[in-house]
Amino acid sequence: MTKHVAVLKGGWSAERDVSLTSGAAVAKVLREEGFQVTEVDATPEIAQNLMALKPDVIFNALHGRWGEDGCIQGLLEIMNIPYTHSGVGASSVAMDKILAKKLFKTVDIPCAEDRMVNAQELFAKDPLPRPFVVKPYNEGSSVGVVIVTSDYNLSRGQPGPWQDTDKLMVEAYLPGRELTVSVMDGRALTVTELKPHDGFYNYEAKYQDGMTDHIIPAELGSQMLTQIMGHSERAHKVLGCRGVSRSDFRLDDSATGDGVPYILEVNTQPGMTPLSLVPEQALFCGMTFGQLVRWMVEDASCGR
Repeated sequence: MTKHVAVLKGGWSAERDVSLTSGAAVAKVLREEGFQVTEVDATPEIAQNLMALKPDVIFNALHGRWGEDGCIQGLLEIMNIPYTHSGVGASSVAMDKILAKKLFKTVDIPCAEDRMVNAQELFAKDPLPRPFVVKPYNEGSSVGVVIVTSDYNLSRGQPGPWQDTDKLMVEAYLPGRELTVSVMDGRALTVTELKPHDGFYNYEAKYQDGMTDHIIPAELGSQMLTQIMGHSERAHKVLGCRGVSRSDFRLDDSATGDGVPYILEVNTQPGMTPLSLVPEQALFCGMTFGQLVRWMVEDASCGR
């Protein structure tokens, strides 16, 4: 019998637009692979909608809060519907950047210095020497990220994550190369270097075509490639991820840098848009987009 896959997309987080694009791409290729597919724009009535649909499996293409932080995963566990990507625990911990970094340190993955502050503390006094990064502690896709440089006017009137949440993560700014690694079934695929044409690898650089060059594989020595891929596999494991994840790093290997690859975060539900990094790395390793998505559906589970 043809397996019925419900592709969850959209939702109501800050990453809704990215999720809609991911979900549409996934649904298209799943149909090409022979699955029966229903695209579901997630709303607060998602439980009733899924009960009516009775899918065999969920492809979770949601991004951001409620879809990526353990909430929808918990609902699917209660409904006993197999779903792609990580389970409740890994999803919730990975989204909490402060907690995730504590786990990374237990397995000797280098992390930048950080603080958890509220907006009042942030505006009263710099929590770290400048430059530093301010971000929501529980968002992805670089949503709301601000780099506070020496001449930055840090105030509540400026655009930044403090306009949406009072709970902020402040992290030492790490100069150097932007690197990312996909992990599939516990095994790192390769390392990609990301070179934005302007500024840092922010939301626009990630999702607008032509704004970032992808160097695959990254031009690094074999020892450094092995080290970064090993960090990614350990991060995937210590969080308890399953299926596919993606780890992001910064490396300053310049003459004045320390040559240490620092992990920034792990994304338990990486984007599946035409510009996304996981499909690109899978293709580099010989796996088509259709084969990747089919594997993810077949890997879907509930209760682990």
